[in-house]
Amino acid sequence: MAFLLLLGIIWLPFAIPIALWSRDPNQTTIWAMLVLFVEFLLLVRWWGRQIHHERQVFQTYGLTLNRISLVEGLQGLGWGTASLLLLFLVQSLAGWVSWRPPQVSFGQIMLEGLLVALGVGLAEELVFRGWILDELQRDYSPGVALWANSGVFAALHFIKPLPEIIRTFPQFPGLVLLGAILVWMKRSTRSQQRTAVKLITHNGRLGLPIGFHAGLVWGYYLLKVGGLVTLTNRVPAWVTGIDENPLAGLVGLLFLASLAIYWRRRSAKSWA
Repeated sequence: MAFLLLLGIIWLPFAIPIALWSRDPNQTTIWAMLVLFVEFLLLVRWWGRQIHHERQVFQTYGLTLNRISLVEGLQGLGWGTASLLLLFLVQSLAGWVSWRPPQVSFGQIMLEGLLVALGVGLAEELVFRGWILDELQRDYSPGVALWANSGVFAALHFIKPLPEIIRTFPQFPGLVLLGAILVWMKRSTRSQQRTAVKLITHNGRLGLPIGFHAGLVWGYYLLKVGGLVTLTNRVPAWVTGIDENPLAGLVGLLFLASLAIYWRRRSAKSWA
């Protein structure tokens, strides 16, 4: 909470002029969030050194730039994209969605979507499965840290007027499950290294969850912005997803539950 308060105090002098200067709400959000993320990167390095005495805080969070992280990132990207496409393929076979040709230049959409997805995946995973998860794991058990992290992730993605919260509430358990999956993905890459002095525990790398998160965003961007699918309305919205959001539907929840079971088991095996 102290970190967030300090971050907000530093950010407001920049955010207020941006809000006053920009006439486009989307541009205001983009610039304000970009400034906030840059400030977060700078402040969290200072925080790691001064509070936790971590000289390489990003490595502590699991953000490393090496071959294995790149490979895991590509694997995660494949997992995320394939999972979402499989979800819509199952609905297509059931007759709940129909496919159509791209409504825009698909090559441009693919590139734009990939850049957006990688940015979202990197930023959100560094914040949630990096900084927030690390802070929780310092004070709580692994189980408490996991579900607290998932709850915070879901709650911060669910900030909207109360009537909208009620109407779209099926999305909330989907976000909680997604948050848990991303934690288990990171923990599936945990390792231990014994030195001459002590046993060092590495809590996992961020490459896999970054890639998976980006894959989900990229797949959804391709399908929706590219106009590749449309609902047939043969079943209620709570089956396929309220507002066409697969996380807010029964089918999406079942897919997330199956992924959660798999990654929970894989995470447990990595620690055995």
